[in-house]
Amino acid sequence: MIYLPFFPLKLVAFPGEDLNLHIFEPRYRQLLADAEQEGLTFGICTYINQLTGYGTEVRLEKIYKRYEDGRLDIKTRCLSAFQIQTFDNPISGKLYAGGQIEYLKNDPRISAALHHEFNFYLKEVLFLLDFKTEFDPKTVNSFSFAHKVGLKLEEELELLKMESEEERSVFLIKHFKRMIPVMKAIEQAKEKIKQNGHFKHLDPLNF
Repeated sequence: MIYLPFFPLKLVAFPGEDLNLHIFEPRYRQLLADAEQEGLTFGICTYINQLTGYGTEVRLEKIYKRYEDGRLDIKTRCLSAFQIQTFDNPISGKLYAGGQIEYLKNDPRISAALHHEFNFYLKEVLFLLDFKTEFDPKTVNSFSFAHKVGLKLEEELELLKMESEEERSVFLIKHFKRMIPVMKAIEQAKEKIKQNGHFKHLDPLNF
């Protein structure tokens, strides 16, 4: 098993995404100093009321800004999801926590039909959210827009824990199918509200 420093946060970090963080607590400033000097990766551990036992290994990519008081603005790259096996708080001789982790399996295979269905509903949801972006359907995966499609934090964690692209895609398609009718109804309601107070041309009724 691998031993990682831990950085608990109330968020889910998805493999493949870039995550920008503002570092201000002394223990995490020490963690980032160690990561920079020693080339360490560390774990963003999801905290929802308590430590959930899951997280994502991340690598420090860039320090955008160093403040005079020691705070940092950084960019990290999220690598692989894991389950926490042991938890030491703090690591001996350090201010921050750490522990042994076991990587979650990740089967990237997905049928062409399911991937096509996933992309179809993803485009519809992003359109209804007025999220203007272009993406390559061949390279997009279940993590690519997972923060943009209205999942609760608990649902994001559920997605992270799934160990195959097929399972994650089915989970998101079900979510999309629940969301789309609701979003369309909201758009229709907005249009009706816009029309109120305006002069309307009504066809005469023959009766």
